[in-house]
Amino acid sequence: MDRSRLDQLPAPLLDWYESQRRILPWREEPTPYRVWISEIMLQQTRVEAVLPYYERFLAALPSVQTLAQAEEELLLKLWEGLGYYSRVRNLQKAARLMVEQHGAAVPGSYEELLALPGIGEYTAGAICSIAFALPEPAVDGNVLRICSRICGDSSNMASAAVKKQYREALRPLYQGVKAGDLTQALMELGATVCLPNGAPLCHCCPAAPFCLAHQLGQELDYPVKAPKKPRKVEQRSVWLLRKGEEVLLHRRPDKGLLAGLWELPNTLAGETLPFPVENPKDCGKAKHIFSHIEWHMQGKTAEISREIPLPEDWRWVPLSELRESIALPSAFSAFAEKL
Repeated sequence: MDRSRLDQLPAPLLDWYESQRRILPWREEPTPYRVWISEIMLQQTRVEAVLPYYERFLAALPSVQTLAQAEEELLLKLWEGLGYYSRVRNLQKAARLMVEQHGAAVPGSYEELLALPGIGEYTAGAICSIAFALPEPAVDGNVLRICSRICGDSSNMASAAVKKQYREALRPLYQGVKAGDLTQALMELGATVCLPNGAPLCHCCPAAPFCLAHQLGQELDYPVKAPKKPRKVEQRSVWLLRKGEEVLLHRRPDKGLLAGLWELPNTLAGETLPFPVENPKDCGKAKHIFSHIEWHMQGKTAEISREIPLPEDWRWVPLSELRESIALPSAFSAFAEKL
């Protein structure tokens, strides 16, 4: 790591951020609660996708106290479509601990934040610097990509030791500047200029004059990544079973993929439902990609005209209730539209 290159970063980066930053609601009013919610929503999710969810979530749950007291169905409905539902469950777990231990407020120390569910080193650093103006770096994939290119560092950026090394290298840069602006400037540069999975926009990057990867014309060689394991592919049948204005749903187990969520019944190829279905018809195909698994789905629809014994965690739901209050995972959105 060539720290002298990183030392040149703050002044031009902050000047660039002042004129080029996007106007985002959590930036305009960076209270600890608002910053925390935004950071959790933005994990593995684009800003454009988060914006409507963020406004709706804060309108319904404007404080730590209201979040701690929210009914689970409301919580999941507010999150419907964002995916990675463990994030919102951890939000509520953390909110309840904040009520119990911190006077219903987001705590203002790195160690206290790190002790809460769903808050790792990056999120703790982001909250500390943006909401509390503390000199705590927030190092995620965006920041590591910037640093690896500036320094021409071929280390494995997925390594916890490398991440810690850069966190310590960035900490001195926070002295004498607005900590929140520096954190957000790094985020903004990684999101809009020093791009992943494609050519970075070096012609408008404030770090271009001292970026080693740019000087060598090797921007796309960094960061160096270990090859990803191929995703497991599953062939599934998704069942749209109607009884008049009701649809049959199944609740997933409390642990594992999409834990505890209601879903359209689905079976692996070769498996059957726990009850017979007469004359099912095909109703389209869809694909959904999770981080480690890929579902290739064939829709099947049928009208159920007789009573069938339902196992535990199955129930008939009015379509109006499904629309208004039940969070259906986005994996099933193509089929839910057919209902």
